[in-house]
Amino acid sequence: MPSTPWQKSSYCADSSNCLSLAASPDHTVRIRESETPRVVVTTTQSQLASLVNAIKKGALTQEA
Repeated sequence: MPSTPWQKSSYCADSSNCLSLAASPDHTVRIRESETPRVVVTTTQSQLASLVNAIKKGALTQEA
């Protein structure tokens, strides 16, 4: 089984707490966090784009 080509976020710099993404052959996107790399979330490109857009718009802020 070929290894997954993970890409670390450019915002991580040298931090040990980072997100990594990988495109898979089934046209999904895999996401993992560096502290728990065995836990992988799989989503579609459009769902990930919607999440990123919502974060950029501030739509996912936590209320006190």
